[in-house]
Amino acid sequence: MRATTPRPRGRNERVSNSRQRRQQHLLDVRVRSHKATEHRNRRVLVVISKIALAAAVCTGLYLGVRFGAKRLFFENPDYRLSQIEVQTDGTLQREQILKAADLHEGENIFSVNLARVQEHLQQLPQVDEVQVVRKVPGEIDIRITERKPVAWITSDKQISDPFASEVAFLVDARGVLMKEKKLLPEYLGLPLITGCTSESLEAGKIVASYEAKAALELLRLSTRSFMQTRFQIREIDVSKGYCLLVSDKNHTRVTFGFDNLDTQLQRLEQFLIYADDSKRDLESVNLLVQRNIPVTFAKNSVEVINDTIDPEGAEPRILKAIPVHPQAKTEAPPSTSKSRPSPTPVRKAVPVRHSRKD
Repeated sequence: MRATTPRPRGRNERVSNSRQRRQQHLLDVRVRSHKATEHRNRRVLVVISKIALAAAVCTGLYLGVRFGAKRLFFENPDYRLSQIEVQTDGTLQREQILKAADLHEGENIFSVNLARVQEHLQQLPQVDEVQVVRKVPGEIDIRITERKPVAWITSDKQISDPFASEVAFLVDARGVLMKEKKLLPEYLGLPLITGCTSESLEAGKIVASYEAKAALELLRLSTRSFMQTRFQIREIDVSKGYCLLVSDKNHTRVTFGFDNLDTQLQRLEQFLIYADDSKRDLESVNLLVQRNIPVTFAKNSVEVINDTIDPEGAEPRILKAIPVHPQAKTEAPPSTSKSRPSPTPVRKAVPVRHSRKD
């Protein structure tokens, strides 16, 4: 027989068969997967270690800063509040301000919450603006700008003394109601808004009725140069609900509508100029009417005196004395005593009318 000789293997021919190659591939995949898991676990452990280290460092820094700040600032006797400077341009008292701000001397200056102090002071009806400043080592300055009242306002239709009334409130230009504990003399000369029954009046609130807002707007517009000197409002009655009944210091009665107050004041200014030129005083003006405005003028002093002395349509009464006839004499019996004198005739004054001569 002829012996078989092995065939020469090619240069690029594989040595292993397909089964061996499949087994080798499975082993390689398992090895690589195990290495990837170990590598991933190692990375997670490193990240966790870094996070833990950073948290420990931050906690240490926080505790250290807090301890240091507590020892250096909050528990340091050099930073105790020893002086509270209060400045205000109104009637608020120092004790009232400190009570509202809840400030006390002796506490630590850094433990005072300035935002809380400012918020508490801003809740006072009299306060318009507040500024609180901390000055180390132991001083806090409070500067307050109070609201300036422009009028009294009440729900009553008539009020004699707003100072003594419990239902009368001061109101500023923004409509904020105030109840002052200390009343200044100049408050008595403020205008009075009466008949505001459409809302409940309470200190600290803002008026919301259309009538009250129109009255405040009229007061603001009437502060112009000419109107402020010529037409000084003393009282505004808003009880009608459709108009403003205004009276000034000269007892002039003017009826305003709620809309176009600026235009109505311009028309009133023309009437006032005409009255000054003609040397007459306005008694009443109704500005609700757009055309042919009803206007009445007051009588001057000469006309008032003439009407008092010589009233028009009446004849003067002249008193004239005429004798009244005595009763007939009766014979009296003779008497030895002295006779009494006869009584004097009584004269009675009766009015006699005469024709009046031109």
